[in-house]
Amino acid sequence: AAAQAPPAAAPVELAACPLTQWGEPFGDVVAEQAKARRSPPAPFTFELAAPSEAQTPDAQAAWLAENAEEVTSKMRSHGAVIFRGWELVKDAAGFRRAYEALGLSPCLDPLHAVSARPMVDKGSAVYEAVNKESRANFFIGMHNEFVGTRSPRAAMFVCFKAADEGGEFLLADGRKVFRDIDTALLKRLYEKQIRYSVMELPFFGFLDKLPAPIAAPAAGLVRSVVEGAVNAKVDFDVSLRWLDDSAYAGADDDVKALQARAPPQPPVLRHPETGAATWFCNVHSHSSKLRKDREALYGEELFTSGASRINKSDMYFGDDDALSEADLTHLDDVTTKNIKYVAMKPGDAVLLDNYQTMHGRNVFKGKRKHAVTWFE
Repeated sequence: AAAQAPPAAAPVELAACPLTQWGEPFGDVVAEQAKARRSPPAPFTFELAAPSEAQTPDAQAAWLAENAEEVTSKMRSHGAVIFRGWELVKDAAGFRRAYEALGLSPCLDPLHAVSARPMVDKGSAVYEAVNKESRANFFIGMHNEFVGTRSPRAAMFVCFKAADEGGEFLLADGRKVFRDIDTALLKRLYEKQIRYSVMELPFFGFLDKLPAPIAAPAAGLVRSVVEGAVNAKVDFDVSLRWLDDSAYAGADDDVKALQARAPPQPPVLRHPETGAATWFCNVHSHSSKLRKDREALYGEELFTSGASRINKSDMYFGDDDALSEADLTHLDDVTTKNIKYVAMKPGDAVLLDNYQTMHGRNVFKGKRKHAVTWFE
């Protein structure tokens, strides 16, 4: 009789994405940066080819289980482990076997409270990366994965199909970015803190058509009702404000938009295990100005659907002041010079420490299928 296939693995139980661990505040962030600059830079990224003695998926899963502590230790010391040529991770089920062999515990996407990210394989807790061809010309800036008060401890990205051109996975060492930022700007950012706008709701043009005596009270009522509805959905405090009408200058229709801003937070944290200072700030991906600058290189962003128009972000000082163009240009330059481009193909994966390693994605052509699982 023919051998029976092994039973399918039970679906992964996903824990809530953990709360961000900021660590003890820095009494003097300038002194902390000076100390980091005096120390030799830590190594960044460790490449791990499939062992010659482990070329089958079963053998590779066994090897990872036996060497799990060494692999995860490399993630902590180097920020990221780049797996090359692993037969095991060429499909979602094997990818799950790999992260389970490493003892990693999956968690919900930090976006879970805000929106639903598509999944490649729900049973294996494998989420789809940003692969849509409609977003191919959108350069995803460098960022740590976090939303509101929640951040996964680690993440593992995998390539199931490489793009025809471009689409490299991008990495940057937050420890190095912290060292390189202009000291005076770092001090201002740390003392004033930062805050993000996390969505824009450009759907209230009708308010401008109301008679003047009732327009202002109606706008106040709408803002209050929408703010309550947004805060009922997310698990962090959000405040809403009306954007200046010039923000949507040139739109096809009359636009009046509410912008949702998250609470202020530090741009630097202490790593929860090493205690080292690391840049933990998504200005490179969230700044509206930097995204517009990239449009000149890669083409205009395709904010055409209601959902994509909502998912617009920006970054401010914690007191809501805007960063200057010079500040943003400097932060862009420092981040960009620290980007490592990682071309990936099926059999490749990247395990990264989300607290000290930022990630992004280059523009691409053709079909691309990358995926990710987040971990506690």
